[in-house]
Amino acid sequence: MASPPRCSRTAPDKNCKLPPPSAPTGGYCPGKLSWGTLVRALGRFKLSIPQTRRNVQLLATLDPLASREPPPLLPEKHEVPEKLIWGDQDPLSKDAVDGSVVREFEPRPKAPVVECSVTADSSRVVAASYDKTVRAWDLETGKLLWKVRYDTFIVSCKFSPDGKYVVSGFDVDHGICIIDAENITTVSVVKDHHTRSITSCCFDPDSQRVASVSLDRCIKIWDVTSQATLLTITKAHSNAISNCCFTFSGHFLCTSSWDKNLKIWNVHTGEFRNRGACVTLMQGHEGSVSSCHFARDSSFLISGGFDRTVAIWDVAEGYRKLSLKGHNDWVTDVAVSNNKKWILSASKDRTMRLWNIEEVDHIPLVIKYKKAMGLKLKQCERCDRPFSIFESDTSSEIFTQCVFCRIDTRGLPVETSSLSSLERENSPLPRRSKDD
Repeated sequence: MASPPRCSRTAPDKNCKLPPPSAPTGGYCPGKLSWGTLVRALGRFKLSIPQTRRNVQLLATLDPLASREPPPLLPEKHEVPEKLIWGDQDPLSKDAVDGSVVREFEPRPKAPVVECSVTADSSRVVAASYDKTVRAWDLETGKLLWKVRYDTFIVSCKFSPDGKYVVSGFDVDHGICIIDAENITTVSVVKDHHTRSITSCCFDPDSQRVASVSLDRCIKIWDVTSQATLLTITKAHSNAISNCCFTFSGHFLCTSSWDKNLKIWNVHTGEFRNRGACVTLMQGHEGSVSSCHFARDSSFLISGGFDRTVAIWDVAEGYRKLSLKGHNDWVTDVAVSNNKKWILSASKDRTMRLWNIEEVDHIPLVIKYKKAMGLKLKQCERCDRPFSIFESDTSSEIFTQCVFCRIDTRGLPVETSSLSSLERENSPLPRRSKDD
């Protein structure tokens, strides 16, 4: 029996006479593979499940043994091509509502951005980057307002609550610089404010004091008006201090450290001089703590750490209420919305996560932990913020106020005298620039 002519690559189409798929398959068909062979070959490719199912359905239509009416194909979904990023983290939306980019700020910094800050009225944003510059943009239009270039690396920058000032922390110079955000003039330049690199700095709610922390384990508070150091707390932690934040009253300062702990200091009465930190938060992170942030009413505190978690703390009782897990790398920064419903966390895995904590006290794990500790919620008669107490406590006369109000009413004398009023030194002033 003569075999049908083979089809070469150069042969014209009219010489290629292959039998149709429904024709009997008694003879040899060039280019035709059996159904089993195709399935085995398909299995050697690494395809996603949706793609594999679709290809199997396509092959079924070409199978001579398949029914004449093949099953309908599933509608094809437009899949986003998989892109591996640092930390192997799934892509997240950049906007909390619909996943779209709200604003891009141009011109962009020429190096990685270290820190950014937004004014209280949400009109401007400032950012420091490794190209030794601090830039400010209009939040509505995305237009660059001004740029300041320094001679050293900037590791931190913050707007003052009233939006009048911007404080920057220096790496090599171990100092801070305060500039007027309106006319871009220098208010204070303090070189060698610390003995090692500064890790973070921030204003108090009155925009009159600047707290700074450093690798030297010290806490310093600088007065903008008198241009002097109001207080210094040496050896505040057993390791480098990574971040700091004020309560809304400005009476207390929280610091986070690489020693895995957070501490809250009474910087209003000077109580730390005799008793140290008024609250120490421990056993919340398995590694270094990188960031901290108070809720607006100071009812709770959040922190992020090297263990890739975000911790929510009950400040009054000094315990961790909940640990939020989801990042694949070090959590570098955290923030809380003013309505206390949302937590924003940033990570080294190149993602940001928005957490809804509105019903945190109704989470079964939190309720179970509170019952195990014998805690119940009360409302402070002085500031109306909620706080926890032990149900077994009989000192109702004492514990009608939260921990912050109880500390304020102890009547300790104010001892925040200046420790060093001549720490300013001559240094090159920042240069204003309008170029890109």
